[in-house]
Amino acid sequence: MKARIIQIGKAKGVRLPNKLVKVAHLREEVELAAAPGHITIHSAARPRAGWSASAKRMRERGEDRLVAPVPATKFDEEEWRWR
Repeated sequence: MKARIIQIGKAKGVRLPNKLVKVAHLREEVELAAAPGHITIHSAARPRAGWSASAKRMRERGEDRLVAPVPATKFDEEEWRWR
């Protein structure tokens, strides 16, 4: 598919047909990379994608417990008092 580079204010742009965006599963935010002769567009990374489902599976398997006991601190041992 060919497209033209257009002027958008002081920047340049390319219009992407909706069908192309849908087929590529692109969302509102994308990442761009450039090399001589081409530009690539990728879905923006979502660093915590899937964390909720993973945490739920861990809970169901009983894997959401602390690996080691939490060591007491100086505050715990000397300063903390119940009232």
